[in-house]
Amino acid sequence: MPNQENTQAADPSDLARSLSQIAERSQNLVNEYLERQREGKIMPVTDDLGLARAFTDLAVSLMSNPWKLAEAQMQMWQDYWKLWQNGMQRMLGETPDPVAEPASSDNRFKNEMWQNNFVFDYIKQSYLIAAQNVQKLVADADGLDPQTARKVRFFTRQFVDALAPTNFAFTNPEVVATTLQTGGKNLVDGLQNLLGDLERGGGQLSISMTDYKAFKLGENVATAPGKVVYQNDLMQLIQYAPSTEQVYRTPLLIIPPWINKYYILDLREKNSFIRWAVAQGHTVFVISWVNPDARYASKTFEDYMRDGPLAALDAIEQATGERVANVIGYCLGGTLLACTLAWLAARGEERVRGATFFTAMIDFTEPGELGVFTDENTLASLEKKMQERGGYLEGTEMATTFNLMRANDLIWSFVVNNYLLGKDPFPFDLLYWNSDATRMPAKMHTFYLRNMYIKNLLAKPGGITLAGQPIDLSKVHVPICFVSTIEDHIAPWKSTYMGAQLPGGPVKFILGGSGHIAGIVNPPAANKYHYWTSDKLAATADEWLANAQRHAGSWWPAWNEWISQFGGEKVPARNPGDSKLQVLEDAPGSYAKLRLDQPSSAAEPADPVSQSEKMDARVTTPPPKAQDKPEVRTPASAPTPEQAQVRIAAPAVPPEKVEAQSAAKAEKRDKPPNDKPPNRPRNKKQRKRAPQ
Repeated sequence: MPNQENTQAADPSDLARSLSQIAERSQNLVNEYLERQREGKIMPVTDDLGLARAFTDLAVSLMSNPWKLAEAQMQMWQDYWKLWQNGMQRMLGETPDPVAEPASSDNRFKNEMWQNNFVFDYIKQSYLIAAQNVQKLVADADGLDPQTARKVRFFTRQFVDALAPTNFAFTNPEVVATTLQTGGKNLVDGLQNLLGDLERGGGQLSISMTDYKAFKLGENVATAPGKVVYQNDLMQLIQYAPSTEQVYRTPLLIIPPWINKYYILDLREKNSFIRWAVAQGHTVFVISWVNPDARYASKTFEDYMRDGPLAALDAIEQATGERVANVIGYCLGGTLLACTLAWLAARGEERVRGATFFTAMIDFTEPGELGVFTDENTLASLEKKMQERGGYLEGTEMATTFNLMRANDLIWSFVVNNYLLGKDPFPFDLLYWNSDATRMPAKMHTFYLRNMYIKNLLAKPGGITLAGQPIDLSKVHVPICFVSTIEDHIAPWKSTYMGAQLPGGPVKFILGGSGHIAGIVNPPAANKYHYWTSDKLAATADEWLANAQRHAGSWWPAWNEWISQFGGEKVPARNPGDSKLQVLEDAPGSYAKLRLDQPSSAAEPADPVSQSEKMDARVTTPPPKAQDKPEVRTPASAPTPEQAQVRIAAPAVPPEKVEAQSAAKAEKRDKPPNDKPPNRPRNKKQRKRAPQ
């Protein structure tokens, strides 16, 4: 790719060489496309979202009220007439107020030429007038059902954003200036970048958002010292090394979403929430989810609960001797945490002392812009596509959905930088993480979308049943803290506030500044943004905010003050590997290191292994000698049976005995609790058993 600074005039020989490379690479891409088409690997273009019908309904709505349509047209023409008058005034040396201005958060028109040059200012305002009037017309359309209204508003915005003058070479003043300065070299370099992104995406455009070679997990991102101490076929459990001599008795478990990788909470040393929590005296454990493929097609939401937080809590008990833990659920991980808390409450088990929800929805009445992609027709098309692929949702598809929500920042800004200006994308750890896409098993994903987003059954007592237990959030009496962010476009804070009123126990609500990521990853040392708190919940989100107190800076210390009251007394610091759980490999672990956009030479994956078999191996096998410890390798996609096990050679056990043990342990987990107190100390024999 070309250098970041690209202002020198093109050398004729270099330009000829670049054009030759472009021709060769273009031909290769065309040949590869034709080959995939011949083999039937090209997915047909379908209207999975039902946009044709949605916009037909919009057209019918607009035509049924011609006076309203005519009024909108007149308003737009009046704006254009005023713009023409302002243009005449500027030509006469006056400085009239602009007819239309971009929002303060709109970075597209920051170049001074958009304000100082008459022609480009006219182009900018002309575009903004059209964009604002068209979007207002669509937003005010009558007679549309809520889902159709969301779709037409969302995709009208996508259309308007795509047609911005900043996205075209001859109407972007910065591109025009660069093209004149370099003799067109920026456009040639941009075409090279475009071809490179097409090659990287296997024929589909995969826009480079950062310099991927600038980062490596465990070296300059996800560097908090820790060890993988447990793993099954769905997750690895990382225990982080202490940085204080004493720690709270109650350990802290973090459940990240499986839509993204966990290391958003450990990007760099200065903004790592994990490092910061360790420094406050917490023994931190984090779940690192596997990146599934077709072998995981039948994995359910219930499996994610069993082999995720429940398995982690059992493993943490082995690592620390503590049966209860404080738990954080981030985004989708928070939805899973809510289900887990209700499941434990239904069984009368006390495993969580204090729970925290980071930007997590458990009431989906108002799902925000993600609701555009969640209706029965869209889900039916998605189910069909996932089955044709082999039983999973490709990570790039989910990433594209999230990028569309902020298309100007996450799509079009890179089109301009990479393809029109011919620059390399800037090395940015957050965008490196953002592009680290993950797949999702079809069965789990459809359950989540249908029962949470479409039917909102989690908010209804007994609406869903997991592992034999009806899920009723009103029976959850664990102290809870919700942390949401005021500009969140994925989990709107007013929706998360609705969920905060569902549990039956005490609830604290903290509202941070900024959005879904920046509002959470906001260390105190940065002294950025602000947050709101209130002593009690109000009936509505607006009422709560009106009475809340605003504080400057990060919410992290306020949360730590709250969670520390459930930490218990201080005990000597715990190091990974000092307990029954042996160290398997260094953090961030092999599950997190797998990237879908990077080739791997590992062996072809095989079927996952049951958790009970792995736990049998962990308990019955003596620790290996240091020199005999097998090498840990990164799996090709999801772990092979050898990779998913504890990497310890277990004694030979007859298959029928393993099967019987697995069935017995599953039955014990699902069996309703007896009348004994849930926290009653175990006898010696029970303490030797592995967590189920």
